[in-house]
Amino acid sequence: MSLQRFLQDWAAPAAIGLALAAAILLLFPQLRGGPTPTSADQWQGPVSYAAAVRRATPAVVNIYSRIPLSSHPQANNPYFRLLLERMNPQQRQRMESNLGSGVIVSDEGYILTNHHVIDQADAIVVLLPDGREALAQLVGSDADFDLAVLKVDLPRLTAIEVGEPQQAEVGDVVLAIGNPLGVGQSVTQGIISATGERYVNLGAGGTGSYLQDFLQTDAAINPGNSGGALVDAHGRLLGINTTELSESGYAGGVGFAIPANIAFKVMQDIIEYGRVVPGWLGIEAQAVTPQLARAFNLGSSNGVIVTAIYNQGPAHQAGLQPGDVITHIDGLPINDGIRGVAAMATLRPGDTVAITYVREGESRTVTATVSEKPSTQQNN
Repeated sequence: MSLQRFLQDWAAPAAIGLALAAAILLLFPQLRGGPTPTSADQWQGPVSYAAAVRRATPAVVNIYSRIPLSSHPQANNPYFRLLLERMNPQQRQRMESNLGSGVIVSDEGYILTNHHVIDQADAIVVLLPDGREALAQLVGSDADFDLAVLKVDLPRLTAIEVGEPQQAEVGDVVLAIGNPLGVGQSVTQGIISATGERYVNLGAGGTGSYLQDFLQTDAAINPGNSGGALVDAHGRLLGINTTELSESGYAGGVGFAIPANIAFKVMQDIIEYGRVVPGWLGIEAQAVTPQLARAFNLGSSNGVIVTAIYNQGPAHQAGLQPGDVITHIDGLPINDGIRGVAAMATLRPGDTVAITYVREGESRTVTATVSEKPSTQQNN
């Protein structure tokens, strides 16, 4: 058989067949071997958070002080006492001196931590991840927000990059970084499990029970993690870890962090005024229920209804009245009031805000100048 005859009878049809088969596999990938791609398979999320950890950990410090065991923040924690009993003298001394964690937020040496971490400490020492340590100056603290501001005088400090806690959603991956139980810097991983106002009881180690805007996470926050960083999957600060709700006192799966935007506002107030100066609009309000929405002919139950206006307060001077339904502050939806609390927590006296409200079925917007809450008020 000649070569020309062979190419005509076999080679050319075979090449055409291979080309056709390749085209079919390209058009119908489900005919290939192996699993069929799905939207989950195509997700581009990280398989490791090592880069995020490398970015964030240089800014997370250990805070300790020589204090009597009876005054230690975890003194009434039975798990803490059990650990002490099982340690040798050197380990016990290290554990007794450990207070918690902190986050470097400025290359000028400012550090954010919890009020309950440094409360009653006779001297505060900060230990950096690179092994350097320094006595820290207590700039100020606020028990209600459970935040404290420290300052150290050290060169070449790495300040943490700040993320966007206002955009955090339930299901976002987060990392909690701190110095739990005095064992050294550690990282735990979880998700944001809830956002908004939470009623939190800090127990014997904290400042009591209070209502505040929090990021809730199931990332383990053990004793000593308090004051450390809650970061996103890229290593950017979302919040300052503050407490863990657990009957045993360790890693109960319901932890809380103070959103970074609120923590920074508190820090700025403490640095400038020596105390927290809360923004105040001069209103009392309640969430709009479906029943109230029907009574006021509202299209939805988003927003808060003004129940009282303080005489000559910012809202009163802007023209708001009892019965108005506030739906937005500076364009931020109020929803059930939780986001309104978060928005107000970051405002300071002198700031101006745009308030969008509904009155008699008509949406209106006014501008109000935030003031400091006076010692006494008279409401209308």
